[in-house]
Amino acid sequence: MADGLEIEFLPVGTGEHCGDAITVRWREGDRFRVLVYDGGTSEYGPKLVTHLKTNYNTGHVDYLVNSHPDNDHAAGLEYVVNNMSVGEVWMHRPWAHSEKIRHYFHDGRITDDSLKKRFQQKMSAAYALEKAAIRKDRRIYEPFAGAQIGIFTVLSPKQNRYVHELVPKFEKTPELGLGKLLDQVMETGQLALEKLKGVWDAEFLPESVTTSAENESSAILLARYSGRGYLLTGDAGVESLVAAADYAADRGIDLPSTVTFVQIPHHGGRHNVSTNALDRLVGKRLPRSHEPKRIAFASASEKAPKHPKKVVTNAFARRGFKVGRTKGKWIRHSFNMPARNGEGPMELVPFFEDDVE
Repeated sequence: MADGLEIEFLPVGTGEHCGDAITVRWREGDRFRVLVYDGGTSEYGPKLVTHLKTNYNTGHVDYLVNSHPDNDHAAGLEYVVNNMSVGEVWMHRPWAHSEKIRHYFHDGRITDDSLKKRFQQKMSAAYALEKAAIRKDRRIYEPFAGAQIGIFTVLSPKQNRYVHELVPKFEKTPELGLGKLLDQVMETGQLALEKLKGVWDAEFLPESVTTSAENESSAILLARYSGRGYLLTGDAGVESLVAAADYAADRGIDLPSTVTFVQIPHHGGRHNVSTNALDRLVGKRLPRSHEPKRIAFASASEKAPKHPKKVVTNAFARRGFKVGRTKGKWIRHSFNMPARNGEGPMELVPFFEDDVE
């Protein structure tokens, strides 16, 4: 049977807050395999299960992946585990590493057990997912670099970096210091300048942007299938995108020439990408005359006023991507797969000549 694959982004979120629920199905020999990458909020779980049962005609998920423990990515997956047959569960469990990292916390009152409970309480959706998987006797694995999840390979994070660099920072949020404030002032001026120019050749994505350690812990996955490359990024930031590119390069994988489909990180937020990170991940900017042949998707709720950011979708357009966004709609990319009832052409995000935010 000929190869075929489809990847779908489902419309998570009714307010301004965004979430991710992504399904992938591909042919493997004489059968289909199904991977779910994040499940949105707890309210979205039933819709995700209905989607899988109705459109994939299956009650089984081969691989269930929680990219990172934020509630808007993990919560809906508990419902999937409780209401479908699941093969492998892939998720990070930071509470399982408390004994290794307690010495990073300069508080003599913290014990291994109290630190473990603190993580479980803060990341309650991911902890609930773990408990559901254990009750259902599902096998649980942690998605560290090098792990194989079906056709997908984990590119980031490496286990040592996750345990000793990222997890100890999970209770801290990036602080707006003077350096970042200056970056923002400069960025505002640069974006104003960009508005005055033809903007295709002007890209001002600061290299100094940061996101939370939880976001940076996102499992970045790459599938190479039938001559195509599919990259899922979760809410990863610049640090992890570059780490993923480094890991791929060390294994002889040139990501810019491999990736034909990419998830735009963190719903198209401006604080998760930079020019250098995108150059490493998906390639350098191309002439405006270049015909876009690759696809980039972003999850953004219908009422999110500024996501995905125009400056981010423009950056992907410059690198030869057609950009789609959910905005309350289901979007799908496929090849050699049957058309879906009610499916029409996807509305693409244009290249914005002005008002870049």
